[in-house]
Amino acid sequence: MISTKQRAELKAIASSLQPAFQVGKGGVNDAQVAQIDDYLRVHELVKIKVLDNSMYTAREAAEEIADKISAEVVQTIGSKAVLYKRNDKEPVIRLKAK
Repeated sequence: MISTKQRAELKAIASSLQPAFQVGKGGVNDAQVAQIDDYLRVHELVKIKVLDNSMYTAREAAEEIADKISAEVVQTIGSKAVLYKRNDKEPVIRLKAK
């Protein structure tokens, strides 16, 4: 679990990111979840865009993906969501202590 201060740090980092994945009318599938998990293993932070034709809201898609890969939802704004998953072996983002 990340603290409020750590969440604010992650939001600041994510503000400059472009969405790396999209959730469309097909919804969230296992292949996409596996790709996002692999991406998070390297980058630790990912921005996802939920398209207008999707059955999901950004919050719903983010929570479903996060549950499947044990990640945390940092924020959702409009059609975009940010997920974080710490890499214990080789951390990329150094968060300040809680």
